[in-house]
Amino acid sequence: WMNGEYLKAMDFDRFYELAEPYLKKAVTKDYDLKKIAALVKTRIEILPDICEQIDFFEEVPEYDNELYRHKKMKTDPEKGLVLLREVLPVLEAQEAFDNDSLFETLKSFAGEKEYKIGYVMWPLRTAVSGKQNTPGGATELMEVLGKEESLKRIRAGIEKLSQTAEAE
Repeated sequence: WMNGEYLKAMDFDRFYELAEPYLKKAVTKDYDLKKIAALVKTRIEILPDICEQIDFFEEVPEYDNELYRHKKMKTDPEKGLVLLREVLPVLEAQEAFDNDSLFETLKSFAGEKEYKIGYVMWPLRTAVSGKQNTPGGATELMEVLGKEESLKRIRAGIEKLSQTAEAE
């Protein structure tokens, strides 16, 4: 815990210097490692924790569709599938793919549909990361992944969820 506090308090450039070897080990694709470092800086206790926190940037792990279920967000695999299908065209049309622009677009989308923002973000974050806990929300992750990769992962999430829906 103390080490985590030390890392949180550390100057970002110094933290990046220490974190870079772990970042490069976990992520070989051409992503902005400084953005990823900023996401994990406050969420780790020791530097080796970085790898398991960010491995999904390299590739979405195998995951269970039950990850789409979240009581508080009132979402489940079936609702996740509907939501991802609804939001995909919105994201395909989105020009600016930075965190703030994405968040504004998704907030408007949620408002129009009368959804809570978490109801929109949970399935998106699940689709782009395949993990229950991530160092950042859906829009922060999508900014790092970029438009093409984010859309690819969302389409894969839709595919994965529709196969399960058909099987039932």
